[in-house]
Amino acid sequence: MTSNKCFLQVLKGKSTDRVPFWYMRQAGRYLPEYMERRKSAGSFLDLCFSPDFAVEVTLQPLRRYHMDAAILFSDILVVPQALGQHLEFRQGEGPVLTPVDTADKIDLLGMGNFHRHLAPVYETVNRLKIQIPQETALIGFAGAPWTVATYMIQGHGSPDQAVTRSMAFQQEAVFQKLIDLLIKATSEYLLKQIEKGAEVIQLFDTWAGNLPDDQFRKWVIEPTRQIILNIRQNHPDIPIIGFPKGAGCRYPEYIRATGVSAVSIDTTMPLEWVRDHIQPLCPVQGNLDPLLLVAGGDPLEKRVLEILDCLSGGAFIFNLGHGIVPQTPPENVARVSEIIREYQK
Repeated sequence: MTSNKCFLQVLKGKSTDRVPFWYMRQAGRYLPEYMERRKSAGSFLDLCFSPDFAVEVTLQPLRRYHMDAAILFSDILVVPQALGQHLEFRQGEGPVLTPVDTADKIDLLGMGNFHRHLAPVYETVNRLKIQIPQETALIGFAGAPWTVATYMIQGHGSPDQAVTRSMAFQQEAVFQKLIDLLIKATSEYLLKQIEKGAEVIQLFDTWAGNLPDDQFRKWVIEPTRQIILNIRQNHPDIPIIGFPKGAGCRYPEYIRATGVSAVSIDTTMPLEWVRDHIQPLCPVQGNLDPLLLVAGGDPLEKRVLEILDCLSGGAFIFNLGHGIVPQTPPENVARVSEIIREYQK
């Protein structure tokens, strides 16, 4: 593992001669080779918990597109499963958990089997450290406590997280207990990933944008700040990328209050505002619309160049505003990768 990788240099705020790139959900269902491995593995969770399969699918997009970073193939919901919550992925439904929506149910969760359950994930990180190309950085990740809690309490994803938001308002002490458990579990999970070879950490807070200001500070900023503090006590120099999707004008406050090294910006963020208000604070990653990546053609190429022209003057990593969707043509990903590599800063 070498620290002169372009991706790592940008995260340190250093100038580089080109723009590094990777894509959220770059290993996934849009790739035919992934679908073949998925069939062989059985269920999605079998894929996540088999180091042989998880390493292979992590490496697949690197072979095609030669990104500057590989991200561990796993899922944010392996953490609640390791805490004792039942989890399955159903065809056509996505993740389904047995809701932990009362104090008694939260009390049944615990760390007793946590690291034993996640041992295959740690083994995947360890193998990737050895197998990824020398110039490629390895990203470990986890879901941030607020977003993970929304799935745990409601039992599935939702457009407005109403059940979880109501619990946070009406049973704050109970909800705080769950958040505290997730802070501890997530911190330990990420520390293990770093110990096994992750060079960068990304915290995904997909549902951060649906909270009012006071709740955003309480359930997004504060848990993230505590996790980063826990990590930095052991690894003071590890880069940590925060992704509070939908944070909007609260990105600067999030950056200052949490201590993240960089932020990933979602598709809704105006480029000039990002350049003027976020890039002076930290490196930025983002923010091509994943559906534009599906559409392809001149509109896609035009937007890629607009993003590069606006943000490449500062510390910048090209990425999407969220993950690649299954219907994405692989050739469109190849074209964007080509444009980025050929771009002159």
